[in-house]
Amino acid sequence: MEMKPMAPRCGVEFAGVSLKHCSDADMEAIKQAIYEHGVAVFRDQDFAPEDHIAFAKSWGGIDLNNYFPLDPRWPEIALVAKAPDQTTNIGGAWHTDHSYDPVPAMGSILVARVLPPAGGDTLFAHMGAAYDDLSDEVRAAIEGLEAFHTADHVYKADGLYAQTDQGKALRGQDIRTGAVHPVVIRHPVTGRRLLYVNGAFTMHFVGQTREESLPLLSQLLAAAVRDDNQCRVVWEPGTVAIWDNRTTWHNALNDYHGHAREMHRITLSGEALAA
Repeated sequence: MEMKPMAPRCGVEFAGVSLKHCSDADMEAIKQAIYEHGVAVFRDQDFAPEDHIAFAKSWGGIDLNNYFPLDPRWPEIALVAKAPDQTTNIGGAWHTDHSYDPVPAMGSILVARVLPPAGGDTLFAHMGAAYDDLSDEVRAAIEGLEAFHTADHVYKADGLYAQTDQGKALRGQDIRTGAVHPVVIRHPVTGRRLLYVNGAFTMHFVGQTREESLPLLSQLLAAAVRDDNQCRVVWEPGTVAIWDNRTTWHNALNDYHGHAREMHRITLSGEALAA
């Protein structure tokens, strides 16, 4: 098994490993790499849905997604899809999965199933590097600060997706979410300090209105996606990506209109976040 960096500050790509035949030692090395680098990519994987589910269970629990379409044969797998005649994709903005849950997802395992001839790459940004780049003044301003996260404005019956051609395919419009998390968390394994806000689900700081929060929140969001803090996953048939939702944000690029793209995602259960 070999590992090489995808970018100086985010992401690694593995070679010489079959995920469905992963040894215990290889599994531990993969987990550590993902905790540290945020995302890991594996090419040329023979990874049926049953393999996907079995591999996810070897990490621990699975968080079932309340919103995405499901295949009844594999309810653990969320379908992240865009049809050729649709213009809106799923996940086409910087975010981290399930930050609106009181115990957010640890990570996600995404498998490429149907790909466009070009485009549809996914960008990742490392939140440890983002925190490191903040000025002393900004770090002091967010020390001890908490923020409120929700997905209601995105998925509810009159939410953002309902106003697009993805609305009819999604579920859970009547679900209500809300969680408070520290703005800066410590990774439970590496101990690294990580910026934990995102543009999709973080609404405001605790004790402040949305309007009062926006100047500092916007500053944090912009700092997190600096070009030198990112890596890009170019999808190919047989590609699997695994990422740590605490360490990274991601953004699925919507640049393949007229073509289908379908990905299978399993979300891995996490633990309560702490500063």
